[in-house]
Amino acid sequence: MKRSVYSLVLMDDVIRKIDQTAYSMNTSRSNLINQILAEYVSCPTPEQRTKDIFEQITQVVSGERTFQIQGPPSDGMMSIRSALRFRYNPTIRYAVEIYREGGDDFGEMRVSSRTQSRQLLEYLEDFYTRFAHMELWERQLSNGVLEYHIENGRFSRKFTLTQNVRHLTNQQMGNAIAWYIQMFDKVMESYFESISLAQCPEEGMKKQYLEYLKHTEWLI
Repeated sequence: MKRSVYSLVLMDDVIRKIDQTAYSMNTSRSNLINQILAEYVSCPTPEQRTKDIFEQITQVVSGERTFQIQGPPSDGMMSIRSALRFRYNPTIRYAVEIYREGGDDFGEMRVSSRTQSRQLLEYLEDFYTRFAHMELWERQLSNGVLEYHIENGRFSRKFTLTQNVRHLTNQQMGNAIAWYIQMFDKVMESYFESISLAQCPEEGMKKQYLEYLKHTEWLI
């Protein structure tokens, strides 16, 4: 949505309250006023869309012990932590971004760990590479249809609305993202369990991913 600059005359006490509330919500004064006015006149905004999606993600993943929401979401971004059952239980961080502008690529998931272990970083990069190849193969997609980036133990993957899911509600988008994160975490656990047992990880990874394909309602 286009934005323009307008001049408003407001009471100082109102502005102080607005600034306090904006600070607690990790947003700006202008953005908060825009949200309040939009809600009052029933005009949907990108911020409200993002808020609805994040609330649904939170509702889905909060019921699992493996996930922890990291603080309130900021504008367009939320963070989720998961403990990986591997040596020293390293923390895996899932950062979810929802793009403000609409389009087929509507968001992104970034996965990282603060570990300094070179071996773990190498395992993570190996897992990310195997996962990307597996996902493209199992969904019969070619490179470029889904966009991945793997570097220095970090992974990113864009969320894309395919032709069959272009009209999802905000709640459905939240469900789709939450289910994807849950699946990704389970596939990662399967990979590291196989590594610990000195087994080939492909079979366990594929089993978890096919379970996701079988039961998920919307593929993103």
